[in-house]
Amino acid sequence: MIRRPNSQGFCLDLATASIMIVGDKANEQDILAQMLSGFGVTTIQRRASASEALRALLNETFDLALIDGEMKGNDGYELVKDIRRQTKESLRCLPIIVIRGHLKKNDVFKARDCGANFVVAKPLLPQVLFDRIVWLARDQRRFVECDTYVGPDRRIKAFGPPLGMKGRRSDDLSEHVGEATEANLSQDAINDLFG
Repeated sequence: MIRRPNSQGFCLDLATASIMIVGDKANEQDILAQMLSGFGVTTIQRRASASEALRALLNETFDLALIDGEMKGNDGYELVKDIRRQTKESLRCLPIIVIRGHLKKNDVFKARDCGANFVVAKPLLPQVLFDRIVWLARDQRRFVECDTYVGPDRRIKAFGPPLGMKGRRSDDLSEHVGEATEANLSQDAINDLFG
């Protein structure tokens, strides 16, 4: 994503962004691609598996990856870990949003601890996705690299939202999807757990 200064100090140019969608459900990829196109993104690549995605990421440069956390086989969390272990810095530091349905606290912790920048709940609202992309573009968190973790500083609560961004949202819609074994977490609860 290209960040350019303007009179307000910030401009996000998504028309030049290159974004990869990773997930094994074609209909969900279609929905995400339509949302991104609506935001002005013109370069969108789709991959149906973690191995396909990693091959493409090793050979091309992307500005953002949207990764489904519940793919069959090698799940999205493992893909995030694989990306964070790469030696190529532009790949290792790639902004990553994990998307997941039926989120429980453990799922949020798992996404945070594998090195994802954010986790967003399905069904995904365009405004939530757009807000997270803008948040990522403004994010000033340090990137941490140690033996047990590689990724953005997980202590997001200590820093709050980036300058100019509204804090925790209270207007997210609560929608029931499928038969959950426990209550789905709201996006606000996810945000609270992610730091």
